[in-house]
Amino acid sequence: MLKRASAASLLFSALLAGQEQSAPMPQGLDPTLWQRAQKLHHECVVVDTHTDTTGRILDEGFDMGPLSKDGHMDLPRIRQGGLDVAFYSIYVASRFYGDEQALFHKAAGDDDWPRPQDPGSANGSARRALAMIDGLVRTADRYPAQMAVCDSVASVRATLEKGKHAACMGIEGGHAIEGQLALLRMFHLLGVRYMTLTHTNHNEYADSCADSVPRWGGLNRLGQKVVMEMNRLGMMVDVSHVSDRTFYDALAATRAPVICSHSSLRAICEHPRNVTDDMLRAIAKNGGVVMINYNCGFIDAEYGKRSSQVSQTKRIQEREARRRFPEGSEDLAQALKKLDERFPAPERPTMAALMQHILRAIEIAGPDHVGLGSDFDGVPCVPQGIDDVTMLPRITYELLAAGKSEETVRKVLGQNLLRVFERVEQVARDLAGEPAWQNDPKTDSDTLAR
Repeated sequence: MLKRASAASLLFSALLAGQEQSAPMPQGLDPTLWQRAQKLHHECVVVDTHTDTTGRILDEGFDMGPLSKDGHMDLPRIRQGGLDVAFYSIYVASRFYGDEQALFHKAAGDDDWPRPQDPGSANGSARRALAMIDGLVRTADRYPAQMAVCDSVASVRATLEKGKHAACMGIEGGHAIEGQLALLRMFHLLGVRYMTLTHTNHNEYADSCADSVPRWGGLNRLGQKVVMEMNRLGMMVDVSHVSDRTFYDALAATRAPVICSHSSLRAICEHPRNVTDDMLRAIAKNGGVVMINYNCGFIDAEYGKRSSQVSQTKRIQEREARRRFPEGSEDLAQALKKLDERFPAPERPTMAALMQHILRAIEIAGPDHVGLGSDFDGVPCVPQGIDDVTMLPRITYELLAAGKSEETVRKVLGQNLLRVFERVEQVARDLAGEPAWQNDPKTDSDTLAR
């Protein structure tokens, strides 16, 4: 399927007349290969399975319509970078899980995020997810000529045929369903088409990779039902962020291919958020796809160490400055400015570091099982050479420069994810008539027999 081939597509291009339609060539690249890469890139269907721009929309009142001077994505830059399909993260931070009373305790300098309404009320996690969905829907309603919210491969294709950006949704943080299969079904009705089983916290049914002390030892009985209900509904099971044991439990339970929506490779960068070579092979056997994350800390271990050391020292001194000087004072502003000068961020990894992950994933899992999950607008650092969405053609260039065929490039840029999406939809059709899985308080917390 070629994009921007219809009359409607050409009309949409005319709406953006006067805007630059491709990124300028970075220094040091081969001009002929760059032109070839640009042409191929804008012919391909390009998919990104994880962007956190929804957080900016909700918490900052961010407007995707005009060109922005900060962040990684907006509609003009999306067009320039040739990003056709993005899964916007319905991100529910770990702070929304568990005892809500802690959410309403405001420490000094801790006013950087909005508290849920009605202190102590239930459903903080679910309400946060609903607010995220509302923010994306409001944005699409505001710019109907440029984007549309999509909930199927068919709706994605129809949207692309009209020359619009296809905005899909994936929940990040499985505690958004608050352990309730009924809530999972409601989010599916609202258009959510994948769910990351955990975030940085263990939840009611699955262990996260962020805590070395397991709660369930992987999935529990409820977690097994969550995976099977997602199969029944037609939601992709996302195994980014999960513990190794949860990863393998999910693959054992699923009847459809799974995805890692935004993970890189542990063989290159030793981080529990990344997947091992054995996991890559397991996902390939399952028919799924691993979408490579651009986060500097997940692609370059040395950067991660340096960044952690700098941030820890800086954080201690920032707390001391906030203790000494009143919020909003000129003294505090000057103190924070000096800290920024004394503790500059480490130099970012290069584009070559990111390509190491993509190329190794292709080598280990095969070209049918690799894709892109940037984490744009959700991470503090991306590699040099891919500063924002406009530079996505650089990945196409580097794949071609590495000798990859145009067929492989098309798969990595988007075809692999769409294939998995279609297969998940087909599994749901095959399971039509199967009764919905239900919660059972007596057995949901049972550990699985292994």
